[in-house]
Amino acid sequence: MSSSAISRRTFVAAAAAAAVAVVTPARPVASAEPNANPTIAARRRFFGAEHVDPRTGEVDPDKVILSWFGVTSFAMAIAGDVFLLDAWVPRGEFSNRVPTSPTELAALAPSHIFIGHGHFDHAADAAEIASLSGATIVGTEEHCRQLDEQAATDLRTHPLPLDRTEFMLGGVTGRAVRHLHSGLRAPRGEQAPLVLAPDFTPTVEDPPTLQDLQHLADHAGDEEGGSLLYQFEVGGFVLTWHDSSGPLVTDAPQVLDTLRELPASSVQIGSIQGYNQYTNGLGDTLDYIRALRPDVFVPSHHDNWLPPVSAPAAAYEPRLREAVASLPNPPEVRMLVDPTDYLRPSLLTFDLTTS
Repeated sequence: MSSSAISRRTFVAAAAAAAVAVVTPARPVASAEPNANPTIAARRRFFGAEHVDPRTGEVDPDKVILSWFGVTSFAMAIAGDVFLLDAWVPRGEFSNRVPTSPTELAALAPSHIFIGHGHFDHAADAAEIASLSGATIVGTEEHCRQLDEQAATDLRTHPLPLDRTEFMLGGVTGRAVRHLHSGLRAPRGEQAPLVLAPDFTPTVEDPPTLQDLQHLADHAGDEEGGSLLYQFEVGGFVLTWHDSSGPLVTDAPQVLDTLRELPASSVQIGSIQGYNQYTNGLGDTLDYIRALRPDVFVPSHHDNWLPPVSAPAAAYEPRLREAVASLPNPPEVRMLVDPTDYLRPSLLTFDLTTS
């Protein structure tokens, strides 16, 4: 969540300096069942054993199931298809805190990886996962070019050059809208500033390895490449996901008009952490909710992914619930709390037969 590559490098360098004193050797990350078909094992872990055929690995087509693995990254099964929404396992300032790996994500055999924007905390593992799995990268032309340059093999890519486009993936209708990355703007007066205390807990509890610090440093300068909001519709169910929330009211009110024209969201998964929180609190978050009209709002990009720059999800919760409750038609807030809610599909399982 940065307005420039230079500022991102500054944040990463400062955080890395604070963490390097507690570097520790690597230890194994929790993984799927040993001696099993890796795709079946990974899917049962990410989507719930009760929803995955133990013989074929097929996921229940009557369900939409999401498993959060940090920041705004989710593994999603929708109408039997498996996608990734962003692709980075948080690490660098800590190690082995998020209980998965790029290798296990590739084992899910996703058909597509959707990139919201290209910064490291959203796409640093996308090239590796796509190379291992054969998944198609979906994003802007800039996202596809950057990831292709990072990959060890040629990637399948599907650039979306338009400001608004619609596409079909099996029985799922997809839509993409170009919007804005978070940015600091003058106070609007609607929301009080939101400044949270730094928290070093992840670094203290799960010290970083040199390998993970190097991975973070290698990707610190990854470019944004534009920001995309995605919507997935199947039957009467509409899921909207965006990995940043920009200052649309001041900088791009026409994008708000476009979002209002989309079908109302059954579920909206939206970033709540951003630069504008320092002057406008959760004002940008509320603007997206008003435009997208969700029944359920799931906050993301609110976990402690880069201590001491970030803060735990629980620190955001009181302000978020207060802000959402102020809306005329407030959605249900489905809170995800780090680190206990990583890879907990039961929190985000929806039945298409009742939508």
